[in-house]
Amino acid sequence: MSAETRPGTRIRAGLAGAPVEVDLVVVGLGVTGVGVALDAVTRGLSVLAVDAHDLAFGTSRWSSKMVHGGLRYLAQGQVGVAHESAVERGILMQTTAPHLTRAMPMLIPITSGTAPLQRLLSRSGLAAGDLLRRGARTSAETLPRPRRLSRTETLAMAPGLRPAGLVGGLLGWDGQLEDDARLVTTIARTAASYGAHVRTRARVLRASGTEVSLRDETTGATTTVRARAVVNAAGVWAGDLADEVTLRPSRGTHLVLRGDRLPGLRTSVFAPVPGSTNRFVMVLPQPDGTIYVGLTDEPAPGPVPDVPQPTEPEIGFLLDVVAATFATPLRRDDVVGAYAGLRPLLDVTAPDGSKGSEGSGQTADLSRRHAVLTGRSGMVTVVGGKLTTYRRMAQDAVDAAVAAGGLVAGPCTTATLPLLGAAPRPVLDALEEPARLVRRFGTDAALVLATAREVAARAGEPLADEELLAPAAAQVPVTLAELVFAVTHEGAHDVDDLLDRRTRVGLVTSDRVLAEPLAERALALVGRAMSS
Repeated sequence: MSAETRPGTRIRAGLAGAPVEVDLVVVGLGVTGVGVALDAVTRGLSVLAVDAHDLAFGTSRWSSKMVHGGLRYLAQGQVGVAHESAVERGILMQTTAPHLTRAMPMLIPITSGTAPLQRLLSRSGLAAGDLLRRGARTSAETLPRPRRLSRTETLAMAPGLRPAGLVGGLLGWDGQLEDDARLVTTIARTAASYGAHVRTRARVLRASGTEVSLRDETTGATTTVRARAVVNAAGVWAGDLADEVTLRPSRGTHLVLRGDRLPGLRTSVFAPVPGSTNRFVMVLPQPDGTIYVGLTDEPAPGPVPDVPQPTEPEIGFLLDVVAATFATPLRRDDVVGAYAGLRPLLDVTAPDGSKGSEGSGQTADLSRRHAVLTGRSGMVTVVGGKLTTYRRMAQDAVDAAVAAGGLVAGPCTTATLPLLGAAPRPVLDALEEPARLVRRFGTDAALVLATAREVAARAGEPLADEELLAPAAAQVPVTLAELVFAVTHEGAHDVDDLLDRRTRVGLVTSDRVLAEPLAERALALVGRAMSS
């Protein structure tokens, strides 16, 4: 299997064979950057998209894995942001990525100690969220209407709740992702399928509106790429390339628990923060048997690290809030993993030093509205926003790049363009491939398995499907088939790519150790197959 014929050739590490002149260069391969690449290439532009590290290396892999409908922003009076979020959630769940999304029930427990104002705000919030859903034309079949639950119904959905004083609950619905990094990877694959060149390990040394200097991190070689337009989608690092952009990153921390710590949990639970009327800690069960608990919203001043780290006070805060809602006491050693991400929020400080329309200066109060800025050199920078609204952010950024570069391009089509593997839910439900592959690859599940069979055969080690689909360990559901596919079709370059981004095994250190031999085997199989 030669590199020239391998299907994943357009997503690869380094710059060997990359074009040196294109219509558009995209800097950053998070969700916004790959979204820009897909939008631009489907308008007929030639595209090179690069990142110093890997797909979804930054903020895009550290989210709550949710597709938000904008309820929080409505509560803050950000009606436009809330409506945009609801619209984009509907597009993701019904058109572009139904295979990677699902309806997520969310339960707000009501106790005898819940203040009347908090009850009213919670009911009103869910009703307003349903208005957003209807305004976005998302069907009730995709996201059911909210309703009140009896005490019995509440305990059936979340048996671990504290029964003392529990009187019932409020049930709403939002969207949940199979995996945020999986969404990024699928968008990148889709962009590459239309002809975009997607290169990891390609560090930007300098950039302007018409030229980008790059260093191949696999060889150390440098090259200059000429472009008609450049989009800076580097997230929290965007200010390193654009002096006119000032960000105030905020850190969001999540914990990872084993599912057996809160057994029987069938819904996400929004645990109220004591003393607050509209703040919650989310307890989010995952398809792989883990539970995420999050999230904090703390200012993160200073240099931006490659991989942010949770702080012990944040971990303690999350555990304390959950302990007040659930009967099972959670201890520090119940936390099998923790992660933190930085949100690239725009600094809203006014020229006179005031905090502008957002008021308090706290990152929790900053607008999540995205901004597209064209700098003095003509480089377009897109910042702010959130994962759910990546498609609209990309559309606005490409519009600005087309204008800045005087490009001739077609209209944006991404609102109606399914990602690779997408299909209507009845079609997905009828697929006979293993459920894990269907959740992560949709209609491409059969391609994943067929690719693994072919690679193993070419490597001189034909394997039965049972071995290709066997989990790495009892608590680690990742399979050899998906790891092989990550190398052949998704540009995975090493074990870190495979376990930390193409799959999320790396969120739990002990699981990562168990999966490393399988990841190394996948790399070896593909290496032998390519040399055959």
